[in-house]
Amino acid sequence: MGAYQTFDAALVASALDWWADAGVDLLVDDVPRDWFAAPPPPRPAAADAPPPVPALPATLEAFAAWRTGPDAPDAGWSGAAVAASGPTDAALMVLLDCPDREDGDAGALLAGIQGRLFDRMLAAIGLSRDAVHVAAVCARRPIAGRMPREVEARLGEVARHHVELVAPKRLLLLGDATSRAILGMERGAARGRPHQFQHKDGITQVVASLHPRLLIERPAMKAESWRDLRLLMGDAGE
Repeated sequence: MGAYQTFDAALVASALDWWADAGVDLLVDDVPRDWFAAPPPPRPAAADAPPPVPALPATLEAFAAWRTGPDAPDAGWSGAAVAASGPTDAALMVLLDCPDREDGDAGALLAGIQGRLFDRMLAAIGLSRDAVHVAAVCARRPIAGRMPREVEARLGEVARHHVELVAPKRLLLLGDATSRAILGMERGAARGRPHQFQHKDGITQVVASLHPRLLIERPAMKAESWRDLRLLMGDAGE
């Protein structure tokens, strides 16, 4: 073929580009390959699956003990766990996002100045605290008072299970995290209209409203809170 054979550089480059696009990046393998061998069996899906999540307690008594125990999603957080309070057969359940610092010290939800405002809110609709089941999505106060997003889905599942066990006629959600946990939407989008939460024992009427801590910071918003309370009671035909 002659020592002075010439090559078309553009043609060679085009061929190399074609092989690169096809995924060829080696002339040979590092080890021999049996091209006629059957492909290896696929890995079982269970090998990559996350460990199963234990079922939540089926009774309210067992759930209450579990919720503040070592197996709860927020058990590793600092601070004391604050349990739910009020009758287990209450017609009204109130759900908060998390305990405040005063709540941890008092060992009860909605303590201090926020608790006094909450009691006045209940009195305005003809109720008292001992007739209401009060609970929080987080049993312990998270850092900076904000629920970590990585456990929000699991805590929401726990909160919905709690509502199902109580099965109240009405549910008042105070704060953004509670609205996301129960209704799957922000408080601003949920407010102004009633919602329904279906469970095995029926339907609970739900209203999203403002947390007392926000009302203390912005007193002008108390009028909006009052409209939410009227919506809550009016939806039950009272």
